[in-house]
Amino acid sequence: MRISGQFMPSPLDCHKTCVCASNIISCSKNNLTGVPTALPRYTAVLDLSFNAITRLRAEWTTVKLHRLHSLLLSHNGLNFLSTEAFIYVTRLRYLDLSSNRLQLLEEFIFEPLEHLEVLLLYNNHISQIDRSAFSGLLSLQRLYLSQNQISRFPIELVKEKSRLETLTILDVSSNRIKVLSLHELQALPAWIKNGLYFHNNPLPCSCELYDLLARWHLKQLSSAIDFRDDHTCVKPGLKKEKVATLDLNKVFLNCSEVRIMDEQAYLDQFLVLNCDTRQRNMMKSWVLPGNIPVSPVNKSAVMLDDGSLQIGPLKAEDSGVYTCYATSDSLNETQYVTVVVYNFTMSGGLENMKTAYTTLVGCLASIIMVLIYLYLTPCRCICCPNQGLAKSIPRDSLHSSTVSISQVNEEAGRECGAMGARDFFNRHVAFLEPKDQLEQNGRLNPIGEEDEEWQEGNQERRRSDAESVSSVCSDTPMVV
Repeated sequence: MRISGQFMPSPLDCHKTCVCASNIISCSKNNLTGVPTALPRYTAVLDLSFNAITRLRAEWTTVKLHRLHSLLLSHNGLNFLSTEAFIYVTRLRYLDLSSNRLQLLEEFIFEPLEHLEVLLLYNNHISQIDRSAFSGLLSLQRLYLSQNQISRFPIELVKEKSRLETLTILDVSSNRIKVLSLHELQALPAWIKNGLYFHNNPLPCSCELYDLLARWHLKQLSSAIDFRDDHTCVKPGLKKEKVATLDLNKVFLNCSEVRIMDEQAYLDQFLVLNCDTRQRNMMKSWVLPGNIPVSPVNKSAVMLDDGSLQIGPLKAEDSGVYTCYATSDSLNETQYVTVVVYNFTMSGGLENMKTAYTTLVGCLASIIMVLIYLYLTPCRCICCPNQGLAKSIPRDSLHSSTVSISQVNEEAGRECGAMGARDFFNRHVAFLEPKDQLEQNGRLNPIGEEDEEWQEGNQERRRSDAESVSSVCSDTPMVV
């Protein structure tokens, strides 16, 4: 029916345009341009697919269809959705808007559908999605957005604080997404990652992307296993060549092979082992190394409310393989966690490292000092070539390691001139301190008083000087 140049929907006809079977009404493939009016209130399933309905207005139904749980509008060329299009069908659980021409999802457009579980939006022209477009979908489990023109991954749908709590499948494959928040995706629980599909997007190749996908593949997540060959990335350059993401460790970037690491800990620590299953809310139980079930008697191994296992304070014998058994109505899953407990505390290990480092530094310093002493110490002995005898006042003295020769000692050297230079060099020479010092080379003067002066010929000497000379010429070496 056409009124004022516009097509007006016609009343429901269960004999010509639609098939009515109890509470199911199917008007598919009848070239309808609008939703039939006068729909019965008991309608539970309404199939309007493969028609020519391009606009879904607020008044497409004038009565509340409280029993309607499935609405199919695929393949209609739909390009407009009113913000009030679903206010009379709030009990919907299944909504199919796929294979249309939708370009924009405005804010709060699906807010009345708090019971909706499945939303199909694939194969449209969607390029803009308001961040609040899916607000209010408290029961949504599966959201299909593949084969659109989306350039931003809707991370807010799966993040901790803004997450749709019941969402298990988010399909954004075959879009125009070039950037992924890899760290945020990697931190998600396995039951969420198991239903995240992002293959066939022009993501740039990187080892971080390979690491993410390889870990998902090792954990047998469906999103990585089922579409392994469709996970590709774009090599940099003008050609924009695509390569398989999981082959980046073999070609192009030569990324390091990914392996699931074991848990490592130290003595007296506490460790929490997660049983990160592919399904949510599974029944979990743990078995300790040695096939010992976790029981309330064992206080060192406690199962937490979320199904994880806390062990500690750790001992060396706590090393081994811990097994988690997870079961549900449709899936049984077994996970193994290998724990390695080092036989020292973390602080002890650090102290040992500090001690080793200090010892190494001390050894290097000692070697350097020895080299300086051997090669850089100036020659002070009387045998050095081109170096005269050091002249000083008789009362001058040197302490410890420094030896000087006074004028008095020069005479002693002449007296023992008969000795060969070679014999002289092989002897240890000691020069005593002047009389005004109570110490002699580190020892107290045994006399404790001034030495008496005495005459030898016409030359005046002190007793200490004579003893010094005699020690030089003596065959018995004096040890200083």
